[in-house]
Amino acid sequence: MIKQLFPNLVHIWPQFLQSIGETLYMTIWSSIIAGILGLAVGVILVITQSGGIAEDPYVYSLTDKVVNFLRSIPFIILLAVMFPITEFIVGTTVGTTASLVPLVVGIFPFYARQVQNALLEIDPQVIEAARSMGSSTFEIIFRIYLREGLPDLIRASVVTIISLIGLTTMAGAIGSGGLGDIAISIGYARFENDVTIAAMLVILILVFLVQIIGDWLAKKTVHM
Repeated sequence: MIKQLFPNLVHIWPQFLQSIGETLYMTIWSSIIAGILGLAVGVILVITQSGGIAEDPYVYSLTDKVVNFLRSIPFIILLAVMFPITEFIVGTTVGTTASLVPLVVGIFPFYARQVQNALLEIDPQVIEAARSMGSSTFEIIFRIYLREGLPDLIRASVVTIISLIGLTTMAGAIGSGGLGDIAISIGYARFENDVTIAAMLVILILVFLVQIIGDWLAKKTVHM
């Protein structure tokens, strides 16, 4: 049955499995690094804005402009622009590890804005109550913002990871490896449509799994 539906895929099965591993590698590591950066930048945007617990118009303005600037660059152009920086950091511009640099730069501003929007949903009265009780800035960040906003942060993370999976396939166009690379270099270039369809199905499964796990975690944290 599988041989009939995916005749060309059977011949490159080891390579296809390797491409799945490469996609998971890019997604996981990019998510971790961009998640840390995006969370930090998102928190800075919230606490330094007008009326924030560490109000600083200069820091907010600079951070906001950097986030907007990076978000406005199309990812396919960012891949080309980041070549010198990627080569400086990793030593090469080709491969899964090299793709982590543009992937992180391309996704962390998006996540930072998602974090900002999630944290702004927290009741300001709760924050004011914490401030009136003498809580420090770091205590408010960890005990109020990150704890109370955890369900929304998880939902924001799900949206970001799904977007990141899409970016990994786009990175395949420049030889980063992964499912995007195999779909283009073999499925599209050789007119082996079954390979392209198989890559698409795996990507869809990954997206569904991320969504299901994310929704489950969000529901669990709501009742904590």
